[in-house]
Amino acid sequence: MENIKTADLKPGMVTAASVKTKRGQELIPVGTTLTKQLISRIEFYSIDSAYIDEASILTEEEIQSAIKAAMAEKLGHSTTEAKETEPESKPEITTPKNEVAYSQKVKRSKTFQEYSLHSTMVTHVLKEQLEGFVFEKKPLDFETLLSSVKSLITPGQTVIQYFDMLHNLRSSDDSVYSHSLNVAMISRILGKWLKWSSSDLDSLVLAGLLHDIGKITIPPEILNKEGKLTDEEFEQIRWHPRAGYELIRDLKIDSRIKKATLQHHERCDGSGYPMKVDEIMLDDFAMVVAIADVYDAMTAARKYRAPLCPFQVIREFERDGYHKYKTEFLLTFLRHIATTYQNNRVILSDGQAAKIILLNQNSLSDPLVQLNDGSCIDLATSPLYIQSIV
Repeated sequence: MENIKTADLKPGMVTAASVKTKRGQELIPVGTTLTKQLISRIEFYSIDSAYIDEASILTEEEIQSAIKAAMAEKLGHSTTEAKETEPESKPEITTPKNEVAYSQKVKRSKTFQEYSLHSTMVTHVLKEQLEGFVFEKKPLDFETLLSSVKSLITPGQTVIQYFDMLHNLRSSDDSVYSHSLNVAMISRILGKWLKWSSSDLDSLVLAGLLHDIGKITIPPEILNKEGKLTDEEFEQIRWHPRAGYELIRDLKIDSRIKKATLQHHERCDGSGYPMKVDEIMLDDFAMVVAIADVYDAMTAARKYRAPLCPFQVIREFERDGYHKYKTEFLLTFLRHIATTYQNNRVILSDGQAAKIILLNQNSLSDPLVQLNDGSCIDLATSPLYIQSIV
């Protein structure tokens, strides 16, 4: 490996060691292919140099050749790339094995790789901001937080493309920070579906980013404990909304952001925590963040289970009943999620591949599906259910 000055870094170089801030926090993992955005991030943190894999250091002639090849490829495929992002362009699924193939296809795509790197960068920004605020009493830079999240929003990107990337980014050890970023993005999507104003959407993003700030104060050995929690440990985790609220209570920010931090685990029927208040006392921001929080948690992998597919999550919401969440918000969310996957290929619980052809408005988790042989199954009257989306 070779230590390269930041001013001499070029897109395409691969890090041979993790790039860390002056406080020792990892900014860019080892083995990452640098982009202009990542190099700008290194410059932003005033990092002098980075260790680069020598094999990735190209000569000027090689760089120009690569640029020409990329331009030629872009010109040659510009019309087909747009088509490939549409849901109907997914390959026909005949066996569950194709589901893995599609997931791998998503992960190999340039769009996913760019989003993954960019998302990692934004997560690091969020981590530094929140930890600096909690442990070093540094002020939060809301403008930086908001602009970082907005940089992930690509014009023309469909909801299904975003959820494709979200679901494929998951791991069983998703951090508080990556979860908070996801909740912020999902909350913003729901806010748009509810036709909220752009200023409300900005505040909603910040509410999502800050909703779990109280968890940062919980010892990692409790927060990440694999075994059963003691009653005391469980209560400490359940206290994080109150702890988060106390951290941001005196900040000069939209009061709805503070309420979302305090109330995102409350439920409309009074069954939530930490105060067990009912719908009359709950803020709309908190109710949006609550739905986004649960959706993100259920679609993430856990050490004890695989991630649930969107229709399994819809089923869980429907099973819970609409009395726990604000009905208008939950119905809007579930209908849009289900509609997003209209005409998608799925794998049923018995392993058969099928296509969603008609949603059941009375039971969104049980649409009418068509099998490969042309026959149809109404899942509302069948013991089968959707196991995964492909």
